[in-house]
This record gives sequence, C-alpha cells and structure tokens, in this order.
Amino acid sequence: MPAPGLADPQRRRLALGAAALALGGCVAAWPRRAAALARHEDVRLRESRELMGTRVDIAAASPDAAQLRPALDAAFARMAALAAEMSHYEATSRVGAIALSAGIQPVPISKELLTVLEMGQSVARNSGGAFDMTVGTLGLWHFDAGHPQMPAPSHIYSHLASVGYSHLVVDRHRQMAYLPKRGMRLDLGGIAKLYILREGLNMLRGQGLQSALINGGGDVLAMSAPAAPPWRVGVRDPRQPQRLLGALELRDGFVASSGDYERCFVRDGRRYHHVIDPKTGYPAQGPHGVTLVSHDLEAVNGLGAAAMVLGRDALPLIRHAGVEALIAHRDGELWMTAGMRGRLQAV
Repeated sequence: MPAPGLADPQRRRLALGAAALALGGCVAAWPRRAAALARHEDVRLRESRELMGTRVDIAAASPDAAQLRPALDAAFARMAALAAEMSHYEATSRVGAIALSAGIQPVPISKELLTVLEMGQSVARNSGGAFDMTVGTLGLWHFDAGHPQMPAPSHIYSHLASVGYSHLVVDRHRQMAYLPKRGMRLDLGGIAKLYILREGLNMLRGQGLQSALINGGGDVLAMSAPAAPPWRVGVRDPRQPQRLLGALELRDGFVASSGDYERCFVRDGRRYHHVIDPKTGYPAQGPHGVTLVSHDLEAVNGLGAAAMVLGRDALPLIRHAGVEALIAHRDGELWMTAGMRGRLQAV
C-alpha cells in the first residue's frame, strides 16, 4: 500500500495512521513529543527503498540535519550489501555458492553469514525442525503477487527427503558452510531479514544518530535518544489485516510479525503463503499471524516462522524465549502473553 504522509506537529496526537509507516504486520508512527521538548525540535528524514523483496522504511531524527542523509545512505548500503550476500535467488551470492557447491565442498563465508546460520540452526534445534533453512531445497515457490509460482506435488515429494537442518554443516572455526547432498539449497528468508535490519540500525547508530526506526516487511526496530519519547507501533489484526488491534510503545528493541496475509497468492480458492512447513513442503496450516516483542534479536529471530508452523505447540517455546507475544489462531482465538496484553494500547 502507498505510504501515508508524515503528520505535522499539530497533528501528532491524532490517530496512529496519520503519521504511520505502514507495511506487513505493523505500522509505526513518529514519537509524540512533549511541549517542553518542542522548542528544539529535531530535523526528521524518512526514506523508503525496495530491499529483500519488500519495502524498507527508515525514519530518523537528529538535531543536526547534516547527519541524516549520509546516515540513511550508509544504512541502506549496509543492508543492501548483506542482502546481496544472503539472497537465495542470486547464484552469485554466498548462499548461492553454498548451493552450487552442495555435495562437493565447503564454502568460505563471512562472519555475518556465519552468525545468521548459527542463529537459524539454534531456532531449528529449539523448535524441533519447525524452522529449517534447508527448506530452500524445495525451490520453485515464489510469492510475488504478480508472478506467483508453486512446485508440482511430484517435485515436493522428490525433494522433501533432502530437507533437514541436521544436514547443514556450519564450521565456526574454519568459517565455512556445507550442504552434503547435491540439489540442496538454503532459504534464509525467515532468519536473515531481521538481522540485516538490525545491522542497518547499528549503522545509523554508528553514524551518530540516536533516534531512528526501521520498518521492513512486518518487522520494526527502534532506538530512541534518552530524552526522546518512545515510538508508537501499531499491531495489525492478522484476522483482519486492514484494522489495528492496538499500539505498542517502543523505545529500543524489536517488534517482529509473521502472517499468512503478507506474501501470498490465491489459486483454486486456496491461499498459499510464504511460511513453508519443512515437514510437508507446503505453506504452514498454523496461525493466521504471530507478533513478538523483545529487546533481544536472538530471542525473536526465526521464532515467528516456527510458531506459524507449530501453532499452539509453540507456546512453551515462546514462554522459554521470554518474549511478549500475540498469536491469532486459525480458529479465531486471539492469544496474548500477559506482558503483551499489558503493553497493547488502544488507538
């Protein structure tokens, strides 16, 4: 959907949507500043670019206007470089090189890719394989609304036996990765994006900014200067994505959302979405959507995709991770942790 315009100072106390960055599972608004802070209003800059198959928005504020443009350019450049390295669509990427060398030899990888692979393997183990990066072996699934594609049942059947996170070898000491069977591929879509967005936020911080928000494909990351108010992040209702359930205040941390309404297509009356169940090779039949909140990337990264597969069986995993969570189950039940219920505000 098109991005709404930014609200002027007099309208900041109006409904969230008036100044929202809208995408995926969340919408995020400029912080509302108290009158005492308004005398030295920060200069604000917002920009959107296509990245990782979605739209990534950055909103940043600084008392020094000269900081903003170079900082945003540096953040987008950092994220684009990491996305190019970790894309499973590009044969020239490191992930593509791992696929080309499957069954032949290990491939050297960067410390960033090593970190992402280790995160993914940790989620895979903790979820009993509900999250699995080797689901890329199935290939042929494409959820671009303009050019959707699904594999034939015979293709899924013939490749499903090669899917399994335990096959992936990640050698931390030698900084190498290896897939032991020809035809195996990785898909890091459920684990790399949030890490890449965090690296973008870290770049903004490294450029001297203290207040910024990044919104990309249902995931929102924020940081706030000590004297600044929190950002407001609207949480969509996965059962009716056109409306908001409420808003969260976010100073520093992550709001990560997964849903069957984000990247999907309809064929023969059935909706197919991008979260694949590694055990079946087809889109998961779990909840309509999952929203997680945490200060810790490792706590939420990949967990939403696993919960989309596990459904109610994900509740012990969520409690163990210590994150706040909201799950819209397929039967219409809306489940929340006590912390999420306490944080969710009316809009």
